[in-house]
Amino acid sequence: MKRSLLPILCCPVCKGDLELRVDAEDGDEILEGTLWCGACAVAYPIRDGIPDLLPRDEQE
Repeated sequence: MKRSLLPILCCPVCKGDLELRVDAEDGDEILEGTLWCGACAVAYPIRDGIPDLLPRDEQE
């Protein structure tokens, strides 16, 4: 995921801002990490550069 995408991403549930927490990156590319919604207290994982923004209820 490109770091420059963060301003246009929002929580799929409440539409709030997401906080980026990086575990691994390569230049401007986020490879591993988390997108955190403080309002919902939900973490959306980033794996292999791909953010998983599916609402948690739909993944179960």
